This record gives sequence, C-alpha cells and structure tokens, in this order.
Amino acid sequence: MLSNYFPPLQWIKSYRLKDAGSDLLSGITLAAYGIPVAMAYASLAGLPVFYGIYGYMIGGLFYAIFGTGKQLAIGPTSAISLLIGTTLATMANGDVQQSVQIASLTALVMALMSLFAWFLHLNSFVNFISESVLLGFKAGAALTIAFTQLPKFIGTAGGGNNFFERINVLFHQLPDTNLAVLGFGILAILFLVASEKILPGRPFAILLVVGSIILISSTSLADAGFSLTGDIPPGLPYFKIPALRVRDIEGIMPLAFACFLLAYIESVSAAKTLANRGGYEIDARQELLALAAANAATALGQGYPVTGGLSQSAVNSKAGAKTPFSLVFASATIAVCLLFLTGPLRNLPNVVLAVILLVAISSLFDVKGLIRLWKISRMEFGVAMIAFAGVIVFGILNGVVLAVVSSIVWLLIIISNPHVAFLGRIPGTRRYTDISRHPDNELIPGMLLIRVEASVLYFNVENIRKNIWSKILESGTSLHCVIWDFSTSPYVDTAGAALIKKLYLDLKAKGIAFRIAEAHAGVRDMLRAEEIDHLLGHISRKVSVDDFVNGAVPEEEKNHTNN
Repeated sequence: MLSNYFPPLQWIKSYRLKDAGSDLLSGITLAAYGIPVAMAYASLAGLPVFYGIYGYMIGGLFYAIFGTGKQLAIGPTSAISLLIGTTLATMANGDVQQSVQIASLTALVMALMSLFAWFLHLNSFVNFISESVLLGFKAGAALTIAFTQLPKFIGTAGGGNNFFERINVLFHQLPDTNLAVLGFGILAILFLVASEKILPGRPFAILLVVGSIILISSTSLADAGFSLTGDIPPGLPYFKIPALRVRDIEGIMPLAFACFLLAYIESVSAAKTLANRGGYEIDARQELLALAAANAATALGQGYPVTGGLSQSAVNSKAGAKTPFSLVFASATIAVCLLFLTGPLRNLPNVVLAVILLVAISSLFDVKGLIRLWKISRMEFGVAMIAFAGVIVFGILNGVVLAVVSSIVWLLIIISNPHVAFLGRIPGTRRYTDISRHPDNELIPGMLLIRVEASVLYFNVENIRKNIWSKILESGTSLHCVIWDFSTSPYVDTAGAALIKKLYLDLKAKGIAFRIAEAHAGVRDMLRAEEIDHLLGHISRKVSVDDFVNGAVPEEEKNHTNN
C-alpha cells in the first residue's frame, strides 16, 4: 500500500484544526531551539554555521513525508557533528569549501546506505550494538566534544588533532584566558541551567542568542576580544549535487558508514522513546527510508548528515507536537529567519555556541547509568569502557568501529559460553530447575539431568561438551542415565548434532543411557537429517524430563525408543 511508504496518508484523514494549532506552536518552538543548536553543531563540525541551519530546515521537512515518529525532530547532532569535524580536519586540510563538499557528499553516501539497508530489510542489524556500548561511546564523545569547545569558552585559539593534544594545548593556553569571554560564558551556562530547571524543555537558547547579540551590538563588549560567527548569507539554500565524487575522497565510505550507524541508532532510539510515551508504534524499517530521504535532500541542499536526536525531539514533544507537521512548521519558520533575520546573527559570539554545546552534551555523560552498569554487570561495564577509551584514544571514527566490534565480540562471548544447568526436582512437584540456584532441589539417584540455556551451535559446542563431561566424571560410577532437557535449546546446527551423536556413543561405551526430552521441531529435524534419531530412538516433544525420570513414557514412545 502507498500509505506504507508515505505514513502521513495514514493519519492525515483524522487531522484536526486543533492538532494544527499544536503543531504550529511546537514547530515555532522547535525552530527557536534548533537554530542556535544547529549553528553550534555546525561549528563543531568545522563548517560555517549556516550549514547546520540548512540541515534542520531541509532534513526535518523530508522526514515529515517519510518518517513514522510523530514527535521526532531531525537535524545535526553532537556525535555526528564531532565525527564529521574530526574527520574533515584531515580530509580537507583546512579548506572550508572542500569541507563543505565532503560533508555534503558524506550525507549523500549515507543516504544511499540507508536506502540499501531499507531495500534489504537490514533494520535489525543495528540491534547488535548494545545500549552498554552506546553508554560508553556517548560518554567518550561528550568528553571529546567538551575539550573542543573549552578553548572558545575561555577565549583562546585552542588546537590539537586528538584528545590528548587538545588537553595539552588547552593547558598551555590557560594563562591567555580572556576573562571577559570566560565570565560571559559562565553567566550563559548559569542562565541555561537555571532556565532548564525552572521551565524544562523551553527554547531558552534562542533568548540567550538574542540577548548576546544585543549586548555585543550595543555595548563595548565587542572590543573585549570576543570572536563572532561572522556573516551568514541571506536566503534559502539552492539545490545542487556535491561537486566531489566518491572515488575522489579517500576515507569517505568508512566516514559515511559510521555516520549511518550513529544516525540510525540515535534516531530509532529517540523515536521509540517518544512512541512509547505517546502510545503508538514506529516502523524501524521505514525509518531507514525516512533517514535516506532526509539526508539525500540535505546533501543536495549543501548540508551535512542529519538524524533524529532525543534532546531536540523532547523539545518538540514538550511543546505539544501531535504529528510530523510540526517539522513542516519548523522548517517554514527557519526559512523565514534565513530570508529576513540573518543580519543580526553576524554578531553572535562563539562562546555562546560553545556554551549551548556544553550544556547540550551534558546528558551524554550518563554517570548514573555507568554506575548502575557497574553494579549490575561488570562485563557490560567493561565493554562500555572499551567504547569510551576507543573514542578518547583513537578518535570518534575509530571509536565507532571499536564500539561496533565490542558489541559483536561481547555478544559472541555470551552465546559461546551458554549456561549449562544441572537439574534437580523441586520437592513435591514434577518440575526440575537449576540445582545451583535452588540447592534444596532433590537430586535423582543415578541420573544426571542437563539443560543448556541456548541453541547448540558450532562456536559453543566445545564449552557445552566440557561442562557436561566434567559433571559426568564428577558423578562417578553410580551414574546410569543422562537426560538432556532441550526445552531451552530451540536450534541445533550440524556441529551441535555431532556433539549429541558423540555424547551418545561415548556414554554407551560406558554403559550409560542417554535420553533427549522436550526437543523443539527444529532440533528434531536436524537430528533426523543427520541420521542420529535412529541411534537415540524416537525423539518426541511430548516426553518430558519427568517422564524419563519416572519411566512414565507413553507406550508408543517406548516402542520407538526400544527400536
């Protein structure tokens, strides 16, 4: 159906005038929030500030056509801006126009990747990147961003190509601190923090921008060493294809892929959060198409990669957004500002943009989340710290790659070491549970009851075999039957089937019977395909562990088993 590709067709018929009023107000509010934030992010990306505004205006408009998140706001984000900025520093060698073209080309390539992922239904791929890894990655990104902005905060030039160089340069420039700029920055931070405490979610950043421009324009502060954003060309961006080609730019593909991963994860996470609050569902696959459309349009409009962000979306939601029409109203508001209000923005001090960024990224360093992770799972905390260190030590692009690898390695470690439970009977029942967790369970004399809490696959069979044989040897000569409960093992591959066959033969050589209980259909199919069922006898999902323990196997199952 056409509405599957254009979600507005699903809700436009029930759209009311009251909803339009709410969307108009939220759109204006979002624009007021988005303009200064987009300028700050563009400066972080090493681009002229108005390219960030273009991303907010164009990206949001096209997401409204294809997206399924009703309150999701689209624009540049801190992590992607830092990724673009640190990479462009080496790619463009300080050439601003070259940086702009590379950034636009990155958005276009990222859009093609999103479209490719949508076509191949790859939306579940990003689920391999865990929240724990993202927690560490965001913390590292927040710290890295902070040290790119602190020189602006104290009024010095800054410098350095990596985290440690920036710290070193900042330390040596501390004696050159401009006290006027520092004082202005402290007051600006206090204003934003206090405003958020009193009226959370309101676009006070625009008030800070307006107030700063007025002060710089009408007082002698301009002579106190404040660096300003400079001229912003009036008018709307014109659409054109980036002048560069992919083969002309070494490293464009890994940069675009990293942007794609970050953008999709951040966008879907924010959209799901808001959807849960609003009581509706998002289509994770359709979000790939929406991300492709938003970034393709932004690339043609000379912007750089955009995505949905939780902070900007929270502003949109709190302002009363009912549908993606709020993004259309926000884009219209931004367009009016670009046409008629760019003149005053030339007097905006860069310290204000630094303050907006520092306040915006404060939520990325989730100390409570890291402490909670430490208490719950030391392994997951360790993986988060690997991602954190990767961003700090190797930079954000390599940090993204390391975060992805860490997620996959962590996942492989978990599934390659499944828990092998040895069961005992709950007293007075016919149920069997893990004896290590329930030491009061009854052991069955002469029997060893096993349950592997995972599928049995080629990369975990050796660990499973070691666990089982260790327990068999520990059981001594009194053991006469081993029963494997397959109720928690939905799949067995050829290596798993080979393990079962070898286990049967080795136990038979010792005079020990081997039984399989409650096997799923996929397991039974594999054992039949590998011609193992004739060794074990008929394998039935109907026969439970308790049936084997008590010899209460249905007659027809006994006949199969005896055969």
